[in-house]
Amino acid sequence: MRSSVCAWFEEHQDVYTVRPWPANSPDLNPIENLWDHLDRVVRAMDPQPRNLAQLATALASAWLNIPMNTFRNLIDSLPARLAAVRSAKGGYSGF
Repeated sequence: MRSSVCAWFEEHQDVYTVRPWPANSPDLNPIENLWDHLDRVVRAMDPQPRNLAQLATALASAWLNIPMNTFRNLIDSLPARLAAVRSAKGGYSGF
């Protein structure tokens, strides 16, 4: 069964090009890297958060203390991420 979205794009193929891979590759989403950063920071805390309120406080603190160069590195790495995803034809790129 063909979706109405696919049918619409087929009808408008002279205007739009549909890529053969999903547009929501996690390799292109910088927030995934930031979640990983937060996870590592919170897991390294001593003592560990012992309840939900402490975890929320720890995550907020970790978020507010992400070094500016972490954001800059994510932004600067985007061209390489795009190239890797293109090379992998939308599959896992290793980033």
